[in-house]
Amino acid sequence: MTSLHAVVPLRIHSFESTAPGPRLIVLGGVHGDETCGTVGIERVLAELDGGTFTLLRGTLTLVPVANPLARQRQRREGERNLNRLFQPSTPPADYEALITNLLCPLLDRHDVLLDLHSFQSAGDAFAMIGPRDNHGGLEPFSRAFEEGQLALHIGTSRVVEGWLDIYAAGLAHRASLPGGAPVDDAALAFGWGTNEYMRSQGGYGVTLECGQHRDRAAPEVAYGAILSALRTLGMIEAAPSLPSRPALLRLVSVTDRTHEEDQFVREWATFDAVAQGEPIGVREDGTMLHAERDGFIVFPNAEALPGTEWFYFAVESDRVL
Repeated sequence: MTSLHAVVPLRIHSFESTAPGPRLIVLGGVHGDETCGTVGIERVLAELDGGTFTLLRGTLTLVPVANPLARQRQRREGERNLNRLFQPSTPPADYEALITNLLCPLLDRHDVLLDLHSFQSAGDAFAMIGPRDNHGGLEPFSRAFEEGQLALHIGTSRVVEGWLDIYAAGLAHRASLPGGAPVDDAALAFGWGTNEYMRSQGGYGVTLECGQHRDRAAPEVAYGAILSALRTLGMIEAAPSLPSRPALLRLVSVTDRTHEEDQFVREWATFDAVAQGEPIGVREDGTMLHAERDGFIVFPNAEALPGTEWFYFAVESDRVL
């Protein structure tokens, strides 16, 4: 490891109420170029220190920059994506593994995670949740109602489910291609991020995508979400309110960019609606990609590297939060 690892510390702020209650941890800056979560967390820190509001019960832990090396380098990753392969390892193979080994025990001491992110394309803020309650092998879970309530009260206009299922399906598709690597436990584990780890330890978590990286409103979305989470969990004073009902979408597929000449037919934004058969992109060999059904484009990335996710596709979900 380089000497830089030793000089980029992880800053953690914890607040303990004298009354027992939920244990919430909020992460910002898991990706170094996503700054809105950091700004929102720093604002909450200043207000807690200044007495604007008081923690009534439970534990609140705030991590403004979860990946200090990536932030120092002002890019998405330090050495690799911190929000993949998120589980302890010995010995840590890279900087992100080193940070993961610090963050995992921290998450273990909490019940609830709010992970604040932003995205590359244009689009509105949305929350991402995990699976419905199930006893399956991919991601067994029993706290879907609590997780759904947290997402519901954060106040975004959309909530998206289905990440790990689609990640596994994407791996299976890559394995089916000539020379594709078989899908094993290690490959599936690479799809684990902070929320998947949190669920595996008996907690629950919501990822909030606060908007486009440079959207001036994104830090306000992050700040408001932290306060909403605290109110929902009864950790700060809150006036009674009824949340608005967000649109609920389910990811159903992911399409990789296979060549640097693969191009979208136009500039897409996250949640752009498309009709069945509508052209989305064209491959380097001229093959046109069409919408498989009526649905929505999610996370379009015109700068994706060949062999990585180009865009996701979502449809309306029948789930009720």
